[in-house]
Amino acid sequence: MARALALSAGVRGTTSPNPPVGAVILDAKGGTVGEGATQPPGGPHAEVMALRQAGDRARGGTAVVTLEPCVHHGRTPPCTGALLDAGIAAVRYAVADPGAAASGGAEMLRAAGVDVEGGLLAEEAATGPLRAWLHFVRTGRPHVTWKYAMTLDGRVAAADGSSRWISGSESRAEVHAIRAAADAVVVGTGTVRADDPWLTVRGPDGVPAGRQPLRVVVGGGDVPAGARVLDDAAETLLARTRDPAEVLARLAGRGIVDVLLEGGPTLAGAFVRAGLVDRIVAYVAPALLGAGPVALGPAGVSTITEAHRWRVEGVTMSGSDVRISAVPGQPEGGS
Repeated sequence: MARALALSAGVRGTTSPNPPVGAVILDAKGGTVGEGATQPPGGPHAEVMALRQAGDRARGGTAVVTLEPCVHHGRTPPCTGALLDAGIAAVRYAVADPGAAASGGAEMLRAAGVDVEGGLLAEEAATGPLRAWLHFVRTGRPHVTWKYAMTLDGRVAAADGSSRWISGSESRAEVHAIRAAADAVVVGTGTVRADDPWLTVRGPDGVPAGRQPLRVVVGGGDVPAGARVLDDAAETLLARTRDPAEVLARLAGRGIVDVLLEGGPTLAGAFVRAGLVDRIVAYVAPALLGAGPVALGPAGVSTITEAHRWRVEGVTMSGSDVRISAVPGQPEGGS
């Protein structure tokens, strides 16, 4: 299952609105004979890719999948049928499918005599590669990760507005990996005018990757004609609204599942105020500025009892920076 999760993580950002699923096929003796992951929309699902690689060696074997095999006919046939046709004897999956149309695969397989067990590394799958997709299915809106870099005293730029670079090179490389896994990157018109960001996924050589997330610019302000977000390196959506809910509704209509919010304090404050940030990834650099803009603008808080409470789910080093990942919720031990 750990290998299936790695395969799942490897296709994040390429499968929406379908889930990024990984699958491993073991033969009757327990040896790995096939691996696969969900292909872009319209392409085969993970189980089918793994079964193709396994061929006849799958008969009597076990399928290990990060998500319960589907039963519905969409652009492709259901995976349960493919598993039964291949003669799979057992299926182990991490997370049950919460979708009304696709769920029920486990029951169908059991009814056909297949040994089925769910819940294997479920937490790792649900908080890892499948996090955004599960959120999208359950809520109907994209999952939003707010990413920012700040100094030890909470500044995202100096007093003169300069911000390159607060974080170190390792952190900036990680950000490109986070972008690569997202369906869309969102900023405000103020950030575009002030920083002229490119918002592309680039490798160590600075060359844009072949696959790019949708660039989204939010707000009623004008975008300069020469802004880099208007070039042909990636598609750009100009969302002429300041309403975060409206932005996410438009993105959901386009099949966008995983959103990375990289806007400045004003846009971040609007999303937090609306309760539309599902995860925070903050890079804290060992630097002090003493003045300059802070990470978050007005967020609807006037007294400490109204504070937006978050639960830290991970703290790691990224070069000389500290990376903090947090989700909404009361801190452990908090009151």
